[in-house]
Amino acid sequence: MASIRDGENELSLLGSKTTQYSQDYAPEVLEAFTNKHQGNDYWVRFHCPEFTSLCPITAQPDYATIYINYIPDVRMVESKSLKLYLFSFRNHGAFHEDCVNIIMKDLIELMDPRYIEVVGDFTPRGGISILPFANYGRPGTKYEELAFQRLANHPVR
Repeated sequence: MASIRDGENELSLLGSKTTQYSQDYAPEVLEAFTNKHQGNDYWVRFHCPEFTSLCPITAQPDYATIYINYIPDVRMVESKSLKLYLFSFRNHGAFHEDCVNIIMKDLIELMDPRYIEVVGDFTPRGGISILPFANYGRPGTKYEELAFQRLANHPVR
């Protein structure tokens, strides 16, 4: 058995001794690796309970749990790079809906997944919480229909 898994040479952040944290939005930190199970449809789920960003108007912090669910195709996002990417929003000014859509679009660009959805469960400020949901299914495939169905049936809390 090899000591390094196939595909790990595609990654530069995993296992590095020093971690650099960006002070602003940094999509360039995202890394992907090759999916070894491209013939299977399966879910990959990420749960980030410590997401923060800044209100672009007041510069006050906003806190959220971000949920990312996707069905990979050829490429998959590496989790440490995803963590650093999500942390890069800490000093970035963007509305809740923008954050969720930006995250989804950056991950689509990185991986070209079959299906992806991103949900932000933002904590209340001023007595109102916001729960934006964005999703995408590859056009012309069954995943496009999945995206429509999940959007149409997205649960309301």
